[in-house]
Amino acid sequence: MGIFSRLSTLFKSNINSAISKAEDPEKVLNQLILDMREQLITAKKQVAVAIADEKRLAKQFQDAADQANEWERKAMTAVNAGRDDLAMEALQRQKQSAELAQEFQKQHALQKAATEKLRASLRQLNDKIEEARRKKDLLIARQRRAEAQTQIHDTLSGMGDNSAFDTFDRMAEKVDRMEAEADASAELASDMADTNLDEKFRDLERTAGTSDALEALKARMGKAADAQPAATAAQATTEASEFDFEELEAELASMRVEDGNKNGNGHGF
Repeated sequence: MGIFSRLSTLFKSNINSAISKAEDPEKVLNQLILDMREQLITAKKQVAVAIADEKRLAKQFQDAADQANEWERKAMTAVNAGRDDLAMEALQRQKQSAELAQEFQKQHALQKAATEKLRASLRQLNDKIEEARRKKDLLIARQRRAEAQTQIHDTLSGMGDNSAFDTFDRMAEKVDRMEAEADASAELASDMADTNLDEKFRDLERTAGTSDALEALKARMGKAADAQPAATAAQATTEASEFDFEELEAELASMRVEDGNKNGNGHGF
């Protein structure tokens, strides 16, 4: 095989492959139905022409037969009139018309047979077109079902690697982690608040303890110096509680009398 033949075969195979891939069954079938309907319209026109020719031949046959009969009648009239010459000429015309009528009859019979065949072919073509239309609808339904199944299969195959489900699981884990972190933050904040409160109380206790220790230290350091004042104060308190106010008032009255006497004596000098 020559190189040009191989290139031609390769080119044709590539073209056919590209056409096969580009063919959409639904579009191709619809176009075929349209083409068949156009053929049916053309066939109807041809059958109509054939029927018209059949009718025209039938009329021509009838006209020729009528002419033959008319010439025969004229021949008989000429014979009755003693005009054999006219009768012979009329018979000659009658023969020609009869032969023509016979030919028209023959052609009409052939045309009628052809017309019947065309009618049958037209009905057969119409039936095939209707059958093709029904098959087209079935094939398109099967095509769409196959395409839907293929699409579902491709979708399931695409999901077969669990990429989508893995993404859902990963997002679920992420949300769980976020919730756990939020709970941990809230718990930590609560712990910190409790720790701060406990720390404040511990500081207060430490301060109170330090103050107590300081007072105790001061008490130990100033024990001797503070003992006497403390005792004097206690004694003064006791004496104040045991003091007789009536005796004090009598003493004050006596002092006022003495003062009055002194003042009187002084006036005498």
